[in-house]
Amino acid sequence: MRQLAQHVFADLACELAATRRVLERLPDDQLGWRPHVRSFTLGALATHVATLPGVAHDILRADVMDLATRPSPRQALPSRADLLATFDEQSAAWQDALAAATDEVLQGTWTLRHGTQVLDAAPRLEVLRHWCLNHLIHHRAQLTVYLRLLDVPVPGLYGPTADEPR
Repeated sequence: MRQLAQHVFADLACELAATRRVLERLPDDQLGWRPHVRSFTLGALATHVATLPGVAHDILRADVMDLATRPSPRQALPSRADLLATFDEQSAAWQDALAAATDEVLQGTWTLRHGTQVLDAAPRLEVLRHWCLNHLIHHRAQLTVYLRLLDVPVPGLYGPTADEPR
């Protein structure tokens, strides 16, 4: 990993490992559950979390993402095993692409568009940190709330939890 990526993403491996620990706890028989009518189902939210590393990989591969030509979001993955396999595959692809990215590429502009309409343009490094890693952490936290509501033990992420004291 180049110097800039090492500095900005020094925590990436730890955050991905913590996310995997949450995904490992998902009960297969509850993937259709949702805490509220306006909430994602557990399976849909977990699928979003499992596939976010793939978005980071895509951002590292190309200077532009066009939502008009990008496939629609996938259906919820059917099992914890599928979620973990997808997450592992896409996390490895993100880490490999990040390790190969030069500082120049990371500082370059990345653009999100829908056809001819530019929705956002920002330094790739900022996009990766905000839209990918911070977004992943946000939704991982939502998953821990779902686990708590389902009375599934919540794994420690930054320290012990009520379910896993020291």
